[in-house]
Amino acid sequence: MAKARGAASPEVEDTLEKYAEGARLLLERASARTGQTPKEVVWAKNKARLYRYDPSAEKKHPVPILMIYALINKPYVLDLMPSNSLIEYLTSEGFDVYLLDWGVPGDEDADLSFEDYVLDYIRPATKKVLRKSKAEGYTLFGYCMGGTMAAMYAALFPSDLLKNLVLLTAPIDFAPEKTGLLGLWTDEKHLDPNLLLESFGNVPSELIDNAMRMLKPVSNYVGTYAAMWESILEEKPVETWRAMNKWTNDGTPFPGAAFRSWIGDFYQKNKLVKGEIELRGHKVDLSNIACPLLNIAGTKDHICPLPQTEPLTDLVTSEDKELFVLDAGHVGLLTSRGAKKELWPKLSSWLETRSGD
Repeated sequence: MAKARGAASPEVEDTLEKYAEGARLLLERASARTGQTPKEVVWAKNKARLYRYDPSAEKKHPVPILMIYALINKPYVLDLMPSNSLIEYLTSEGFDVYLLDWGVPGDEDADLSFEDYVLDYIRPATKKVLRKSKAEGYTLFGYCMGGTMAAMYAALFPSDLLKNLVLLTAPIDFAPEKTGLLGLWTDEKHLDPNLLLESFGNVPSELIDNAMRMLKPVSNYVGTYAAMWESILEEKPVETWRAMNKWTNDGTPFPGAAFRSWIGDFYQKNKLVKGEIELRGHKVDLSNIACPLLNIAGTKDHICPLPQTEPLTDLVTSEDKELFVLDAGHVGLLTSRGAKKELWPKLSSWLETRSGD
């Protein structure tokens, strides 16, 4: 019997269904379920929340981990989704994991500075972690700008309570030749942070997101969706893509005072490695850091290039220190398939030998 006019072949119908699936993904990115590892709030200040993860799980290692993330984007990239979550992995390995979530700043938070975040947020959070875990020391883990803040904190409070410092793609040396395209854009000849702050107060997340994407425009604007269509057409899982797409579009405003310092003091004047950063009169001297250090970087990182983060290994006075370099990008080294094979086991084994009684 002849096929009815207008009826599509099975191959065409299958292709149309896949394109319809792609359209749904683009429209429903916010529906991706992220940050699913069980947690409880153990401390709060202003918009910030301190979470303890999987509080009922058995803790094999007495030294807890406090994670610090950047002031932009949201920290659930560390707990992206089941089976692709560093936090889930570490808790399953028996670590007591805490995360300081900065929340979403409002207009009233435009005056928050690195002094406030390091001294008034990270400082009491470390004390709460120690009380809650009944531990005699802790590991400080910083990712991206959170790593810069963690390094500053470790330099200001180098007590015996700080057992380990782990930094993941943390910007440290902001010399123009080390910061890549981002350093060029933030040069004082091209950017006056005060002009932005006069207009906005806090820098809108859309401006930050677009600036980050323009560092690699083809990959970020075209490659992202090409990867989605490839997964759909080749019938590969798209759950991780959905979660990552949600996260990359889920930015937060950059508090005005912190932004002014990030551009002026760090990128434009490179004060951190020069020992010229002061927080309420206390000079940040990175040579004060003497605890075990694991400094992690990626060779394909365009946001924090390898030359920007590796100098810390020489600046600290720690005898136990390691620069661990992965062939990956800023986020890929944390969430890719390679991360599960390289970064996660490395981090667990490194911490395990330094998280005993």
